[in-house]
Order: sequence, then C-alpha cells, then structure tokens
Amino acid sequence: MYDLQVWPRKVAKKLLGKPFCSNSVADFPSSDDFQDLCFSTEEFVSSNIRPSGDQQKVTRKYKLFASTWNVAGIPPSDNLDLEDWLDTRDNSYDIYVLGFQEVVPLNAKNVLGPENNTISMKWNSLIKTTLNKHSNSFHSIISKQMVGIMVSVWVRNDLLPSIRHPSVSFVGCGIMGFLGNKGSVSLSFLLHETSFCIVCCHLASGGKEGDEINRNSNAMEIFSRTRFSSGPSLDLPRKIYDHERIILLGDLNYRISLPDEETRSLVLQKEWDILLKKDQLRGEIMEGRTFGGWNEGDINFSPTYKYYLNSDEYYGIVQGRKGEKKRAPAWCDRILSYGTGLNQTGYDRCESKHSDHRPVRATFNVEVEFLKRSNSS
Repeated sequence: MYDLQVWPRKVAKKLLGKPFCSNSVADFPSSDDFQDLCFSTEEFVSSNIRPSGDQQKVTRKYKLFASTWNVAGIPPSDNLDLEDWLDTRDNSYDIYVLGFQEVVPLNAKNVLGPENNTISMKWNSLIKTTLNKHSNSFHSIISKQMVGIMVSVWVRNDLLPSIRHPSVSFVGCGIMGFLGNKGSVSLSFLLHETSFCIVCCHLASGGKEGDEINRNSNAMEIFSRTRFSSGPSLDLPRKIYDHERIILLGDLNYRISLPDEETRSLVLQKEWDILLKKDQLRGEIMEGRTFGGWNEGDINFSPTYKYYLNSDEYYGIVQGRKGEKKRAPAWCDRILSYGTGLNQTGYDRCESKHSDHRPVRATFNVEVEFLKRSNSS
C-alpha cells in the first residue's frame, strides 16, 4: 500500500513529468530496435512542401485495419503469434491502427511513477516483425503510451512521405479525475490532404447500475479536453471533431443491463439481438447521452469480456472460487467511427487467449484527398 501522505508529492511529480492534456508532438521509443521508426519533426514538416503550378484534388482509397485489445497487464511472450490478430496471412492493409489498454498493470507504481515503456516497446517489436513478415514494409508513424493506454499507427513504407503534422494529446480522467489509469491517448495526422484522428480510450469500469454515467462523463471529458498542437501559421485541426476521419477504439467498459444469469443464458444461446437491446452503449447513444452521430458496425460475435486466462470460459462460471467476483459477459471492447469517407467493411473479434479480453477488429475503405497537378496524367 502507498502511504497516503506521499500521494500529493507523487501526483505532483507525475503531473509535472507529463501533462495529461498535452499539446506535445509525437515522440518515439529510443531503443536501438526502433531507430528505423524514428522520424524527426523536420522530416515530417518537409513533406508539407507542395508542388507549384495548377493543382486539383483527387481521391484515393486506402484499406485501414483497426483493433483494440485490453491485454490485462500481461507482457507478450517472445513467441506470441500475432498473425491471426493482425490478419496478415490472408489480407494486407495500407494502414494499421492499434490500440491497447492495460499494457502495464494498473497499480500505484505504474499510475503514479515514471512511465514504463519497456513492455509497449516489446509489443511494437512483435507488431513490426509480424507486419513485415510477408515482404511488405511497414513503419510506425506514431506510438504513444499513457500508463496502460497505448496507441500505435503503422503505414506502408511508400505512404511515409505523405504523412504530415503528427501530434498527440493525453487526457487522464481516472483516480482523482485526472490520473492516467483511465482516459485517452489521441493521435492526429494528415495523410495527403485529409486529417485523421485516432482516439484510444479506457473508460470507467464497474458493473453496477448507474456506472454507465461515469463512462459517459469520461467520454465528455475526452472530447472537451483533447487538444493538438498547431503552429501559428498552420491551419490544423485542434480538437477531435475538427478532423475529417475519426476512429475511436478501446475498452469502453459498457455492460449489458440484464441480470447476470439471464445474460449468461442468452450468451450461450447466441441471442445477440436480445442482448444488444440491453447493451449500455447502444442505449446511451439512443437516448442521446453520449457519442451522438458516431457509427459502429453490426455486432455478430460473442461478448469480449471477461474470460479466464488461457480459456474459452467466461469468468464466474466456476462455483466456489475464493475471492472471485462475478463479471457478466459484455461487449466492453468497441470501435466507433465518425465522419464521411469511412466505409466499414468488417467487424469481428480475434480468439487470442492471452488476456481476459478478446481483441476486436474493424476494417475500412478510407477515402483520402491528395493534390495532383492538373496537367499531369
């Protein structure tokens, strides 16, 4: 247990070390393993120089893969196979948007102490190896972590010159309303002439009636407090809703508003339509209390939380386990999108048993505008 008398000093140190509503430009792991992922701000800005002469905007389409995974504070093994999760055996995408929650355990040391990015770097190393296994060349353009929340964006090598103005914003809304055990890490960047925002969240937990209000409040805080850097001469998006293509993903923690035994019975029968009528996130959206105007693909898969580790059994079904709290199955892990030019083509879950959550994945065809000389072919 942490001595309560040292909390104010620990909190002050944490806040002074890294503000949770930040206007910082993206930085990258400094390990030798990631030297090829490190791009200076000057390299990104130099790609902003546009060709002279008459120009016209045309549209290209790219394939985007997005996934969220609460990994329960469990480090990946050196031989953890990520190919099924990243769908690299059968498909190839232009952009990968990967969000994690609980990359480190949410204990006092990690919440109040210095940032521990050793494990996140290991995840990035495995991702890099997996994405580049089948002759493609992918690089991370941004990879950032706040306590247990981590988001990493990877693009094909030939798209790197078209990425401009990366920026990061942290919002902590956990302990005392501002620590980073809950909150968001948001990324902003331009691909050609189109602005993207990626919001990776871990919202308030709890299965009691009314806990969904805390999750709604976290979401409001994230939307209101997220700010991205913008130079004095640059007309860049500053807030989440200023962007043209927005993807929000994470452990949103919304539960199913039914008694535990009824939920479990309906899950066994795969009665998704009945369960989804009591899904808190959908209910809160329908009532206009949160995420107005956001889109989500059809859910045709089992709830992603909460499993016994290395098992297909939902937590709480084994009777008599000492100290075991019941956790009814729920679709805690979600991917939402906002804005035009995002055509969702898939929504499913992966069956990795690494964690007590299953990863959720979504695929999109994304429209992106770029400048083309009017006299070019």
